[in-house]
Amino acid sequence: MKYQIIPVTPFQQNCSLVWCDKTMKAAVIDPGGDIDRILAEVKKLGVSLEKIFLTHGHIDHVGGAKSLSDLLSIPIIGPHKADTFWLESLVDQSQHFGLKACVPFESHQYLDEGDTVTIGELTLKVLHCPGHTPGHVVFFCEKAKTAWVGDVLFHGSVGRTDFPMSNHEDLIASITKKLWPLGRDVEFIPGHGPISTFGSERDQNPFVADQLFD
Repeated sequence: MKYQIIPVTPFQQNCSLVWCDKTMKAAVIDPGGDIDRILAEVKKLGVSLEKIFLTHGHIDHVGGAKSLSDLLSIPIIGPHKADTFWLESLVDQSQHFGLKACVPFESHQYLDEGDTVTIGELTLKVLHCPGHTPGHVVFFCEKAKTAWVGDVLFHGSVGRTDFPMSNHEDLIASITKKLWPLGRDVEFIPGHGPISTFGSERDQNPFVADQLFD
């Protein structure tokens, strides 16, 4: 497995191009915008982009999904159906944040806890991790010990819970009950900012460090 982070939108959202190095088949996780930049990276790396994965329905993570899907005739997979209302509100979201107009769309396949998705010969596990949004999902490659956590967890911080249907208690439970058991050595790519490991966050993150729950 290989991946390349492609920062997109004024929010510098960590869109990720992930591919199977045996088949060179690829998926893009959270194409929030700037699809020309994403397509340029696809061409540069020589991969075949076949799927779009979404962690949740906020515009900086999904704003380019429909355009990319329509252009390449590839499916949009995820998030959990509980985030449908976010995908339906993309016009309002784009106006609120002053971003390029984005039309609502429906995912081709919603995901749930225990599902798996594939990229070539790679398999990613799906974890439903509500809190930041009710339908947020995380993608985990067990073989590579790598997780794409969207806006659930960051280096030194956690996701916001001041949005409609956000829930701080759910967020903390998602992190401590679903992410931590995956292993301290798991590297994670957050929706924004630098990558980190679960172990580092368990030691030092002021919101979810182990010592807070002793």
